[in-house]
Amino acid sequence: MYSQFKQQSYNAAKEIIEKACLKEGSILVVGCSTSETLGQKIGTDSSPEAARFIFDGIYAAAQEKGVYVAAQCCEHLNRAVIIEGDAVKGKEQVNVVPQPKAGGSFATAAYNTFSHPVAVEEISADAGIDIGFTMIGMHIKKVAVPVRLENNKIGNATVLAARSRPKFIGGARAVYDDSLL
Repeated sequence: MYSQFKQQSYNAAKEIIEKACLKEGSILVVGCSTSETLGQKIGTDSSPEAARFIFDGIYAAAQEKGVYVAAQCCEHLNRAVIIEGDAVKGKEQVNVVPQPKAGGSFATAAYNTFSHPVAVEEISADAGIDIGFTMIGMHIKKVAVPVRLENNKIGNATVLAARSRPKFIGGARAVYDDSLL
């Protein structure tokens, strides 16, 4: 079962990275309820083992493109984010080490994998995937655009995705760069 989570996670991450046209150095924020992947209600059955496989799949797809993964913590840590320190140089850090029941198993897996993990209260990611209704929207740049994924399940959890695009400004007479849409 867990090896299936890894493949499903890899496929979903690879798909959003491609559809969002993420480039090296971009940030992909991920929220993950391992409870939901196991068919339970969010926040009731945190699984470090499931998280490890899910994180490994996503991280592998991200590393292929040089994309940073930002792991959103659960509500007990106010949805802070765990990310490689290099991705957020100059950003104010907070002092917390996620745990399976305080931060979440997925954020814990990220913290234990990254070379120099840091916690920040907020970021502006280029795209994101939400595994099990974890509400990642607060960490995506304006303007967030929903992306429909073919790979929209990990275990029993629904996977939602979004990418960002620059804001349209200027009104009816404005001309826009189609490559930024």
